[in-house]
Amino acid sequence: MSGGTPHVVPFTFAVEGDLVYTAVDAKPKSTTNLKRLSNIRDNPRVAVLADHYEDDWSALWWVRADGRASVVSEAEAMARPFRLLAERYPQYVASPPAGPVIVIQVDRWTGWSASGTGRA
Repeated sequence: MSGGTPHVVPFTFAVEGDLVYTAVDAKPKSTTNLKRLSNIRDNPRVAVLADHYEDDWSALWWVRADGRASVVSEAEAMARPFRLLAERYPQYVASPPAGPVIVIQVDRWTGWSASGTGRA
């Protein structure tokens, strides 16, 4: 966050318990010195929002995860997140991420579901 302004970035992710993983992958980027990585080093507090939309509004939901992020680049620490991401995104099987991996330790989950069934 620069000057108090949030930095919003869409990303692929995998969730395991209270951990959210995302990796710097092979999609084209203008630089490898990504702002999201330096922002995490400067201030590890992050929020992640995932939502689900359908034309049938009774199926809408969202979930928010607030926590602390860290950047890991050691091969051993990236192995499990890479495997979880590949299980969720077949594209990562053919083109594995190079990393690093962002690990978010979630401190608080909140959410809403149109069906009222609790956390999405």
